[in-house]
Amino acid sequence: MSLQGPLLVVADAPATAPVEALSAAGAFPIVETTWADAPTAFVSVKPAAVVIAEPGAPKSEASGRMLALQIATSQGAIVPIVAMADAERDAAIPTALTADADQPVERLIGSLRTALRVRALHSTVLRRIETFAAQGGTMPALPIGDPLDDATVLVAGRGPLYPALAVAMGEHAKMVGALSVEAAAKHLEERDIDGIIIGDGFSPRMIEAFLDVLGHESRFHEIPVAVMGEIPQGFAGDLPNLECVNGAPDRLVSRMVPRVRLHAMESRLKRMLHALDTEGMFDPETGLLTAEAFWRELNKAVEEATDRSHALTLARFSFEGVHDDRSRRDGARHAVKLMRAIDFVCRDDDGALLVAFTQTDLRSAHIVARRVAAAIKNIMRAPTNPSDRITANVTLASFKAGDTLQSLLQRVLASPMVAAE
Repeated sequence: MSLQGPLLVVADAPATAPVEALSAAGAFPIVETTWADAPTAFVSVKPAAVVIAEPGAPKSEASGRMLALQIATSQGAIVPIVAMADAERDAAIPTALTADADQPVERLIGSLRTALRVRALHSTVLRRIETFAAQGGTMPALPIGDPLDDATVLVAGRGPLYPALAVAMGEHAKMVGALSVEAAAKHLEERDIDGIIIGDGFSPRMIEAFLDVLGHESRFHEIPVAVMGEIPQGFAGDLPNLECVNGAPDRLVSRMVPRVRLHAMESRLKRMLHALDTEGMFDPETGLLTAEAFWRELNKAVEEATDRSHALTLARFSFEGVHDDRSRRDGARHAVKLMRAIDFVCRDDDGALLVAFTQTDLRSAHIVARRVAAAIKNIMRAPTNPSDRITANVTLASFKAGDTLQSLLQRVLASPMVAAE
């Protein structure tokens, strides 16, 4: 990702090393300012990002609060903050992405590249919204609120600090725990993870192997990772959002929260962009087809089944024992990942999932549906209460000669339910 600015570098002491490193990485233009002048500089420069080049609280607390407010309320695309921090002092602005002052400055540049990539995505979404609205498109409702509400963080560990890490992270975002590297890898395959915390209790060799997998797998390369303690000396991979923290669990979590929020926002923006690129066919909250688009596609599938004798099976998934919207959203988003390219799915008015399995007969659809139901149910189960009982009820109806869309829908609503325990 290009480091095209302008970048605003804030420090009361000369920030020679960070500025030289940013220049060498291609950042331009770079504007340096002190804390006292930072609010004025922010207004005049209108930076793409702010780099706080010294750890600790600003000497001018009023200027620090003003700069944080200006960044939070700026119009247009987000203005990310990357701030230096050390073992004794946190970032000057709590919402900033931190860069360890004791680590090579390349880590600061890696964090900045990640943040600017999300800013570029945000800019694209804003431009597409304007274009879509100008063309008279009916814009679907966009997700609002803190992206942390959508985030899921994996906390792996089995040492004495693991419970404190899990509790501290669970206060900010949904948390899934893993007592082994193997369990952590399974969660990564099954869930959309926005951050990984590796706690105590693992050997350096195990941590190194886990980090190597994350660094070499493109799906996990950009996920924020924090290690409690030191990064194993044998790890030489490239993880741009890797951080190590020696200290209390709450300090590690406080440094991870801004990274997790940014990653969750990126996922949200990607769903928005997909909805805009398809002219509102997809719901930006879940990634599923909107109801209108689903019925339009199902009408086409029924016509093909009638004209060409293609197999078609309609399924309805409902889940008993799920009481929160977050779990339902997670299940709906996971359904998108489980569908084949030839299938399509939407949410019904009551929250149930309607799935059209095209080119699939009833017997094959029954097998697939049970697997899908079990996978979605597992995602919906609250990690804090894994014993909560969720029952997945599945009804299916296969297209028959002489069927219409209405008759097929009536049968799937009237068919006996199959419970996937």
